[in-house]
Amino acid sequence: MTDLKNRPGDMVADSFIKMFGGVYEHSPWVAERAWERGAGSGHNDIEKLAALMADVVAHATDQEKMILIRAHPDLAGKAAVRGELTASSTSEQASAGLGECTAEEFERFQAYNTAYKEKFGFPFIKAVRNSNRHEILAGFEERLENDAETEFKTALMEIDKIAAFRLQDL
Repeated sequence: MTDLKNRPGDMVADSFIKMFGGVYEHSPWVAERAWERGAGSGHNDIEKLAALMADVVAHATDQEKMILIRAHPDLAGKAAVRGELTASSTSEQASAGLGECTAEEFERFQAYNTAYKEKFGFPFIKAVRNSNRHEILAGFEERLENDAETEFKTALMEIDKIAAFRLQDL
């Protein structure tokens, strides 16, 4: 178990939501509901808070889950080029070397992003920390073969991984 530097047990609702509201991309409702469900001293551990927040998402409506998925940017997408990503997304994509794509790799990312969104109706989600652009491109190829239900579930699992990584950084 790993203790959080910013301990929920030492916080009031506003400070908790301010601290953890960005863990799920553009979705502070996850932190709000985690607080309502009793986040506190029993969640001073990264794994316990991550589990609570993942459970909040698991119990959200399918519509809320889809909105959460769609809140994520494309990998090596136009928002990244324009500098419009959140600080967390920018850091995560940079750690995977997405800013170092060759022109051919960048074109492949754009084509895969488009094909994926056309097939599934939401962006390709992958926790890219500890990964690289070659693995991510291979993941696109593999996951484009999946059905929509599988990808919906996979996207949510990847989002929970992203959130756990982000908690480690707080």
